[in-house]
Amino acid sequence: MGGETKLKGGKDKERGRKSGKKGGGARQDRGSKQWPRLDNLSVGYFRRVNDRLEEAFGPKEEMDMFVENVLSEIKGRAAIVATDMIGSVTLQKLLPLASPAQVGGVLAELGGDSGAEFAAVSCDRCGAHVLESALRQAHRLTGDGGKAEDQEAASEAEGAAQGGCEVLEEQLLLLSNAVMDRLTEVARDTHGTFVARRIAMTLAGSLGHSDRKTGQQPRDSNPEPMDFDPPPSFSAVLERLADCLLEQSSLFLTHSLASPVLQAVLNATHKKCPALCQRLTQGMMQYLTTLSAAPGTSPLLVFLKDQTSSRLLETLITVSQKSQLRDLYKNHFRGHLVTLALHPIANFPVQRLVAAAANYKLFLKIFDELLEGLEAILAAGHMGVIVQLAESCVRKEERQSQMMQSLLEAFHCWDPPPRRQSCAPLLLSLLAWEVYYKTESTEGDTKATQRPLSGVTYHGSCLVQSLLSYSDSSVLQVSLRALPPSDLLTLATDQSGSHVLEALVTSLTEKGRIKMLRRLKGVYVQMACSKFGSRALESVWSSASLRTRQGIAQELVGSKATLRSDQFGHHVFRNFALTHFLKRRDQWEELQTAQSKKRMMFSDILK
Repeated sequence: MGGETKLKGGKDKERGRKSGKKGGGARQDRGSKQWPRLDNLSVGYFRRVNDRLEEAFGPKEEMDMFVENVLSEIKGRAAIVATDMIGSVTLQKLLPLASPAQVGGVLAELGGDSGAEFAAVSCDRCGAHVLESALRQAHRLTGDGGKAEDQEAASEAEGAAQGGCEVLEEQLLLLSNAVMDRLTEVARDTHGTFVARRIAMTLAGSLGHSDRKTGQQPRDSNPEPMDFDPPPSFSAVLERLADCLLEQSSLFLTHSLASPVLQAVLNATHKKCPALCQRLTQGMMQYLTTLSAAPGTSPLLVFLKDQTSSRLLETLITVSQKSQLRDLYKNHFRGHLVTLALHPIANFPVQRLVAAAANYKLFLKIFDELLEGLEAILAAGHMGVIVQLAESCVRKEERQSQMMQSLLEAFHCWDPPPRRQSCAPLLLSLLAWEVYYKTESTEGDTKATQRPLSGVTYHGSCLVQSLLSYSDSSVLQVSLRALPPSDLLTLATDQSGSHVLEALVTSLTEKGRIKMLRRLKGVYVQMACSKFGSRALESVWSSASLRTRQGIAQELVGSKATLRSDQFGHHVFRNFALTHFLKRRDQWEELQTAQSKKRMMFSDILK
């Protein structure tokens, strides 16, 4: 751009910016290369570029020209710009707008001769983000290269795009190999570990979720796909990465920064390269079983209780196949599940094992073993294990009744039978009957003073939602339907409880739903004016019959002024078309009937 300030050469003599060392013209991260700083004029230039990137561009030619001009200012000094805080942010925003050839050109400068500098840039706190942004452009290697109106222009554009993709592919391979040459060093670095993880995901053809922290996505950039088909050249490098990981199994098992690299490889290859994922899984399991341990004790039990290793084992369990899960349980977990579930760290791998085995007969053995220590696990407060056990039972109907009864027994509301009507508040608050109703006796008393519902917990909400999905959840449904309207309002307007009300309305039969909605009569306005209650009300509305909707609408329009002035209520007033209900009742009924028919038509697909 003609009016932009040019970059200045020479040593940085900036005085106004903070530095790690007083009077120093360079910055040096721990264990990384020393990089020069940008001068004041250059920093001001990149600040203006940042501001421009936050604005919308006109024609595509304008954006292309802007990108080309900025990159021309960076040319010859890409490493200095990438390792500067302001320059790094600029490049992160600029690379998604650049062509594959331009991204490849920036990488070529950052890597130097044969990619020798890539490892140093990867370990820089600013340069690492730039490399991650460049790696995220790998999905463009499989793009169509653009379109042109006539064949000659199309051929020329396709050739240029192909050439740019080849440059980018070559540089990405250089970057990957350079990092793998020094993998143990990069993976243990605070910043380098993220580059190593991104390389693993890129080689497998997975981009994952965007973790941009530098501002909003540029308006002119195209949304990135979650997965893409990587070039054939990536597979050999991915195999090399797997070999490097297996050769250094000890490091990637126990090091807090290196271990997530192996986890990223396992997650990325689980769906894209299942054979490689299983090779890694088997290799790590074989390594673990060769380690020394006390006689008759599995070495895996030690790592399950380690904060770093347990996270890797969670991933290994998640990606394991049926035979591997069976061997894991038989050789390592069997007989120790309750003890592990009571451990503050090891209970998380137990949750992953329960979830992974839910589709296999192995789950029945795991369930029976854990059920013996159900009350102890509850007392320890490890609700993740209990919730996961309940969720997995949704797919194993033969254990649902046993799970329901065991839970009610643990909360002391199974016997005597009249206590079962009080099970919902106990499960939602995760309090035993005696604690919730503040009574000392655990036997004999069947009635307790009514207590307003309070303290709905997250795990209690998840547990009740899972139990409502069982083929026979009548005990819990009866308890929830017996709640007074004030408690139902508390449930509907609670962040976690609102989801329970939605699950309840969905699980009930048509007759039960009508009876349930009658109990909500009189609190619809309060629900509509609540952040979470309004969402629950919309869920109730979508499952209600036309006659029930008329009753809800009639109650809501009585407080139309309140609804219209409320930040949540006015959305309900609009979504329920209450203006039509007041002025054009016939049109409103036709609209609601059409919506109900459409919902019924697609209900089987949505389920």
